[in-house]
Amino acid sequence: MTLPHDPLWPRAGAWPAIDGGEWDAAILGVPAFRTSLSPTGAHATPAAVREALRRYSPTLLGPPPVDLNEVLRIADAGDVEDPDGPEGEASVRAAVAALRGRADLVVALGGDNSLTYAVTQGAGASGLITIDAHFDLRDGVSNGSPVRRLVEDGLDPRRIVQLGIADFANSVAYARRAADLGITVVTMDDVRRRGAADVAAESLEIAGADGGAVHLDIDVDVCDRSVAPGCPASVPGGLAAWELRALVRAVAADSRLHSADIAEVDATADAPDGRTVRLAALCVLELLAGKAARR
Repeated sequence: MTLPHDPLWPRAGAWPAIDGGEWDAAILGVPAFRTSLSPTGAHATPAAVREALRRYSPTLLGPPPVDLNEVLRIADAGDVEDPDGPEGEASVRAAVAALRGRADLVVALGGDNSLTYAVTQGAGASGLITIDAHFDLRDGVSNGSPVRRLVEDGLDPRRIVQLGIADFANSVAYARRAADLGITVVTMDDVRRRGAADVAAESLEIAGADGGAVHLDIDVDVCDRSVAPGCPASVPGGLAAWELRALVRAVAADSRLHSADIAEVDATADAPDGRTVRLAALCVLELLAGKAARR
């Protein structure tokens, strides 16, 4: 990708490798893909998102305008190699835990949705918010099971909020499972009706009760297929890109959010214009914008 150079128009991304000291935010690639329910090239996505970030500036218009690169200390911790399977998940937990000791916000670039399991645990989160069309409560080990696995390992389901759960994308059995567990579900229709600010505020009060650390799972297949063709499970009628971005920034603006993942984008199956990967990159910037808004 060849982009024009303008010294007065800085670009996002290309952040320095993490070293000693403390950081406001750290990026970590978690290219999980081997347990996906559908064939995927999601392991190619972290690199594609990093490249797509260069298409954007780090500027918030304000007023006053703000350069995120100037107000935040942002670092890139590279990728976790072979993050699938028990050994890979242990590596992810260790990498995220180490980053949380040095960075206030860890952003994991997936990879399929299976990464949510190990990233949430590595971050030490006691609450979970998912932006996802699906419950992810399936049996077994796959990109459809991270929420169930987290609950079985001790995460209190009463501190889980699932935003954007969609009709025709789930089963009655898993809807009943969510209800029986006491998970708070805000359907896609309710997200649209209520708006990002209201939904985010309620979600944070539930997931972040008593000031506990919250993890945010951003499953891009919650979006309409027209803006997310690179997500195998995206369908017509999903959230608009701006709706996802508004939700992400609203949640990230709360100091209880310390980790997030961006999942289910298959860079190898994207449209020729790379629109899905570009949306994932914008979600990274929305997380950083929310972090900057806490100041």
